[in-house]
Amino acid sequence: MFEFDQYLGFLAFLTILTIGFWLMIFLLTFVIPYWIGGSLIERLQEIREERKAKNAQS
Repeated sequence: MFEFDQYLGFLAFLTILTIGFWLMIFLLTFVIPYWIGGSLIERLQEIREERKAKNAQS
């Protein structure tokens, strides 16, 4: 069986593994889509502003 220090090491390993798993799920489902969506919206606004500037000049 496990000795006490091995048991604590195993629990630490499981804790770190679980935290990493849930962090990866959080990043893939919320943070990355939010980041990509925000950059697309910002880029579309820049394109619209460039078109307005071109139309104002001509």
